[in-house]
Amino acid sequence: MTDKEKKVKIYSTPTCTYCVAIKKFFEKNEVDYEEVNVAENQEALQEMKEKTGQLGVPVTEIGDDIVIGFDKKKISKLLEIN
Repeated sequence: MTDKEKKVKIYSTPTCTYCVAIKKFFEKNEVDYEEVNVAENQEALQEMKEKTGQLGVPVTEIGDDIVIGFDKKKISKLLEIN
């Protein structure tokens, strides 16, 4: 499995500008991702809170790594995007 094929999951809300930005970034770079709306899904919100200890979004899982916020540099490195 190449880095671009790592499972990518985004915990987000519809009103979060950074969530919108990260999704546009993934679409531009042809990264497949699963989006979980924590504003509507309380189980997912609890899951995200347990994994990260916080309630802020976006939170992105890339394989076994977790990125809090839209850390473009870290995300690019994890997915080997130039």
